Amino acid sequence: MKIVTTLSELRAARAGLPEPVGFVPTMGYLHAGHLSLARRAKEECASVVASIFVNPTQFGSGEDLSKYPRDLARDLSLLESAVVDLVWTPTPEVMYPPTFQTWVTVEELTKGLEGAARPGHFRGVTTVVAKLFNAVQPHKAYFGQKDAQQAAVICQMTKDLDFPIEIVVCPTVREADGLAMSSRNAYLNPDECMAATVLFRALSVAKSAYDKGERGAEILRRIMTETITAEPLAKLQYVSCADYDTLQELETVAGKALLSMAVFIGKTRLIDNFVIGETVSLRE
Repeated sequence: MKIVTTLSELRAARAGLPEPVGFVPTMGYLHAGHLSLARRAKEECASVVASIFVNPTQFGSGEDLSKYPRDLARDLSLLESAVVDLVWTPTPEVMYPPTFQTWVTVEELTKGLEGAARPGHFRGVTTVVAKLFNAVQPHKAYFGQKDAQQAAVICQMTKDLDFPIEIVVCPTVREADGLAMSSRNAYLNPDECMAATVLFRALSVAKSAYDKGERGAEILRRIMTETITAEPLAKLQYVSCADYDTLQELETVAGKALLSMAVFIGKTRLIDNFVIGETVSLRE
């Protein structure tokens, strides 16, 4: 496994990789979810590139950029175990030099959910992913379903900007108790870890109601809300039952839909989602 930092080093190393190339962008502090993406890429591509970059432009005022967990040595060891071929670890100065002034925005899909809760977040996400795509030049790029809106936004950006890249969205990887794996889970103490399973429980109860015939989106949102608010350590930021393609809030679930939420457990903000509807295949 080769490790590079500068853009020129990346381009030189990338030129020598067998194709097709799969790409797994990360912010580090890796877990089994990230490694599942790398393994999927290895199955489908001749070479796999991963990036580790804590992107400052997707963090808002008062968010956890300075405290975001980092352990580069551990991350590199895990990527090597997943047989990744090349790892790019750019610095902020490489990604955003002093003269940087260009931004990428996806308009409609970023207005609600995470976009509303974290203003400016997706401008940072789409800009850095566009830069990563341009630098790595992959044939396929792999993202997790846990960040469902992010996956939708990146799919839209890739289509709109004519990137010749297939976006592969892979299932959420969960702990045995249902908690979606996330680098931010490292912030949780033991009591908070137990409380955090309320996200999975709330989604499960709503999905069960849907499976039994409930199609009222407001009722599904209320089911999720009531489950979350019953947990003393949880503070609900939003729940959603939205159209899978447009992410617009629904009145009635008539096709594929996204149940999603953002919840603070103590000071830690967690997100999770389920896809429901006639066809529950992920975006590809």
